[in-house]
Amino acid sequence: MLHVDPGSISSFFSFPLFIFSNKMAPSWTAGAWALLAALGFLSCCSFGRCEASRTSGSTSGGSRQEEEPSSLERVKRGWVWNQFFVVEEYTGTEPLYVGKIHTDSDEGEGNIKYTISGEGAGSIFIIDELTGDIHATERLDREEKAFYTLRARARDRLSNDLLEPESEFVIKVQDINDSEPKFLEGPYIGSVAELSPIGTSVMKVTASDADDPTYGSSARVVYSVLDEEKTFTVDRHTGIIMTAVADLDRETQDRYELVVKATDMAGQMGGLSGSTTVTIVITDVNDNPPRFPQKMYQFSVSEGAAVGTPVGRVIATDVDMGENTDMSYLIKEEGELFKVTTDVETQEAVVSIKKPLDFERKRTHNVVVEAVNKHVDPRFVDLGSFRDQTIVRVSVSDIDEPPIFQPVEGTIMEVQEDAKVGALVGIITARDPDVKNKPVRFSIDRTTDQEMIFHIDPDSGAITLGKILDRETAGWHNITVRAVEADNHTMASHSAVSIRILDVNDNPPELATPYETSVCEDAKPGQLIHTISVVDRDEPQSDHRFYFTLAPEASSNRHFTLRDVKDHTAGIQTQRSGFNRHEQNVYFLPILVVDSGPPSLSSTGTLTIHVCGCDAEGAIQSCNATAYVMSAALSPGALIALLVCMLILIVLVLLILTLKRHRKGQRMAEDEEDMRDNVIKYNDEGGGEQDTQAYDMSALRNLYDFPEAKSCDSGPDIRSLPQWIQANRVGGGAEGAAATAADFSLFKGYIRKKVEQADADLSVPPYDSFQTYAFEGTSSPALSLSSIHTMSTTSEQDFSYLSDWGPRFRQLAGYYAPENPEEERS
Repeated sequence: MLHVDPGSISSFFSFPLFIFSNKMAPSWTAGAWALLAALGFLSCCSFGRCEASRTSGSTSGGSRQEEEPSSLERVKRGWVWNQFFVVEEYTGTEPLYVGKIHTDSDEGEGNIKYTISGEGAGSIFIIDELTGDIHATERLDREEKAFYTLRARARDRLSNDLLEPESEFVIKVQDINDSEPKFLEGPYIGSVAELSPIGTSVMKVTASDADDPTYGSSARVVYSVLDEEKTFTVDRHTGIIMTAVADLDRETQDRYELVVKATDMAGQMGGLSGSTTVTIVITDVNDNPPRFPQKMYQFSVSEGAAVGTPVGRVIATDVDMGENTDMSYLIKEEGELFKVTTDVETQEAVVSIKKPLDFERKRTHNVVVEAVNKHVDPRFVDLGSFRDQTIVRVSVSDIDEPPIFQPVEGTIMEVQEDAKVGALVGIITARDPDVKNKPVRFSIDRTTDQEMIFHIDPDSGAITLGKILDRETAGWHNITVRAVEADNHTMASHSAVSIRILDVNDNPPELATPYETSVCEDAKPGQLIHTISVVDRDEPQSDHRFYFTLAPEASSNRHFTLRDVKDHTAGIQTQRSGFNRHEQNVYFLPILVVDSGPPSLSSTGTLTIHVCGCDAEGAIQSCNATAYVMSAALSPGALIALLVCMLILIVLVLLILTLKRHRKGQRMAEDEEDMRDNVIKYNDEGGGEQDTQAYDMSALRNLYDFPEAKSCDSGPDIRSLPQWIQANRVGGGAEGAAATAADFSLFKGYIRKKVEQADADLSVPPYDSFQTYAFEGTSSPALSLSSIHTMSTTSEQDFSYLSDWGPRFRQLAGYYAPENPEEERS
């Protein structure tokens, strides 16, 4: 089989081939096929020559014959066809003729059967088995499927054998302009800054066309603006929207609605079109300065308003948006008395008082307030100044004000310490600042002068002394003077007055301390032993000094001398050598101190000098004769021995006290020991309650339950009862019975109390329980059963009844039974 490349349609003209035909196609398709033929011819010319290959066309599968490439011999092809084309959107009633397949082995006798397979075979495309004609039975849409791939076969009709190898061919759907451009991302929203220059890019719009972009101009789209074409333009080919004017003003119009149209066929007549809406928002720039709505504002404020009090608010407006409206306010005039701040929330200028106002001094203030944009765009500075000014006129109203002191900050006065009572200290001045200038009255706040040291004249303000002053007690006095209007005491003000007390020399000098010093027994004459100084409660003057001398009573002193050092101090020196502390161990030296006045004052102080024993280097050893002797008798070793002895004595005393306390505790334990333990130590136990043969159990169970005796003869043996029961029965009659019952009531009360406690205890189980108590009652009248005590003393009890309790208690009864006098004699 010979195969021709689908693009080499020129082979149709080089060789006599059997190919498809479009004779049955509608007339409007003839031009398409003619165009294809022309394209094939041009393709052939570009290649220069056509290449062919030969394959065997026999059905018997004979051997292939090859020719040299240089051979010019014409080669017959087995069967020939090329690409088929079918126009989309065919609307005819008959099947659309696509083309024809044919093989050169077909001699027209009807021996060959043509079949096709592949995409759409048998459904969309059908073939005539005899002629090889292919028809399309359905309406095709290139936008859904652009081509179909099929396979062709030529078989012997009788043997059904393939006459040619199966070959593949393509049916392409030829495009027509049936799809309009569409804006898939519309509607669009863009933005551009106001006052942008002409040609500023705003945004790009894109329309897509589903037609074949490689065939004709069906998919070539061009753009245009339908509305607002004077303000915005669109690039015809790229779809970029640009500004057409340079004076876009957001404050005039802040958005534009455009209609952009896209047309295919490159805008030629007959092309399809689509449109979309484009919204362009004009963004703000700072191209407008702030403006005050008024050129003057008027406010009123009282002269008594405190500093920081708001006077009024003004605001400048800015037609811009966002941060372009941010502004700050400044005061250009009257900035000494007023200040302005910006309210960040309302952008208002708040004018407030910076310093106190005075109606009497100035009644009207013209405050110039200026508003300035914070963010100025340098591109628009040539548009003008981005600031504006207004005048805020503030009228100050008069109020009744309290008096004002002069000076306002307070007054300092001075007075001599020795001034007389009633002497003038100073004069306070105050006035009424109002226009009426009312009279002022003065007084002293007595909380600052509780001792009433000073007085003040209510009319003149003159301060005088009320008591004698003492600078050494208080050098300053701070008082508060109150000034009020004469006819309105609510209008009051206060001023601090500090009064300094000037010193006079009224205190004599004194020794700084009660001086004491010491001198060695072997001191040499002229030796300095001490230095003394003085103090004076008066204020020291620049030329003030002190003089030291021995008092007149010490003029006969031959032991010590005093030397004035001239710097408010004096030195004490020895006048002789050799002091004996055993003869005199203390010397008292009176010293006279005089100041320079005026007037000169003096005082006498005493210096105590102790005579002490010193070592060779002059270090003091002892200043007491008795202590000196004792210190020589006791050495450090002796002191240690004395302390050790005292410690041993303390330890011995503690041991003795501990032993005594231990013995006393043992004796008390022996005295408190239960005597019944002694009975157990005899190691003679009974059989218990189970042993009913050794003794009568009823005697134990009814130990104290005895029937009432009808007579002395029929009653039980009185000696078989305990002594305390005997006493009750011997008492006789009802009294004995009542005593017995009262005694048993003690046990009954105890048991009843324990039962009540058990019933009230919430921790015990809610059913009957067995309670055991050990209670002996009050002290028993019976004495101890111990043989130790009974053998040494004469017992008043009769224990003969123990012999009646059975053989188990016989031995115990022998211990406590009365002895037989006859047995003792024998």
